[in-house]
Amino acid sequence: MANTPFTIRIFIPDGDPENLRVIDRMNWTGTGLVFPRAKWSSVKHRSEFSRTGVYILVGYSDRDDDLPTIYIGEGDVVRDRLDSHWQKKDFWTDAYVFVSSNNSLNKAYVRWLEYSLIQKASQANRSVLDNGTDPQEPPLSEAERADGQAFLTEISQILPLAGLRVFEEPKPVALPQTAGATPNPQGTRVSIDTVVVPAQEEGFQKVFLRENRWRSIRISGGMIQQIRYIAAYQTAPVSAVTHYAPVQRIEPYGEEGKYQLIFSESAKPIGPIPFADAPKGLMQSSRYTTLQKLLQAKKVTDLFS
Repeated sequence: MANTPFTIRIFIPDGDPENLRVIDRMNWTGTGLVFPRAKWSSVKHRSEFSRTGVYILVGYSDRDDDLPTIYIGEGDVVRDRLDSHWQKKDFWTDAYVFVSSNNSLNKAYVRWLEYSLIQKASQANRSVLDNGTDPQEPPLSEAERADGQAFLTEISQILPLAGLRVFEEPKPVALPQTAGATPNPQGTRVSIDTVVVPAQEEGFQKVFLRENRWRSIRISGGMIQQIRYIAAYQTAPVSAVTHYAPVQRIEPYGEEGKYQLIFSESAKPIGPIPFADAPKGLMQSSRYTTLQKLLQAKKVTDLFS
């Protein structure tokens, strides 16, 4: 089924788009409110927060986290719940609240919406859930479920436009074709097709070798379509490039412009290619090379000469 075009309206009550945004769309019985935590005390008295609704709190538990932490909740009066979280939960910096514009949402509906959003977040795996329990699906009649699904669809369409994509399963931004690929003859100029990433022992063993992927990597926009292979430089005490793998797809990872690379097969050992006489700090971040150089290199500087 083709997607149906739609229009949303975003109202900025105080004229500052970094503060409260009130979102609605034609023929929808809901209202969305998006605001930063710092503005809660000044927006909490709005009438919308006295209604029954569902909400998502978003932030980072640690400044070095790649994935945002989220908490999904519901309340008969969402103001009371948000007041509690403002006092007791420190991680969140932004809130996304959805209520009915005609008071048609009741406790059963918002409990089902909470359950469904938690399931969607778990499946997408683009965030860390702060919810302590995994709720059971609340019982709804067939008609109620259809109404709840319609409201959930509206939320799902609005959230990315409001800047939150944690409920979307990542779509590949590149699908490299590596089957049957062989290095070019020596002396032939080839394009960059390989990214070399620094990997500490724990991440290398758990993610690169066991999960057949590498995550939380920055790739410049012009390089995304060129990458066909990934190689791992194991940091000290190994200090060498030891494995490489063909890349099946490249997907967004987190909300900070990073990516994860999914391998088409398990990583293969290579070399090892030692750090040797490379300049200090050369492998503190990802670097680009070619498969041809990777297969011929005797030391790390050969990869980037």
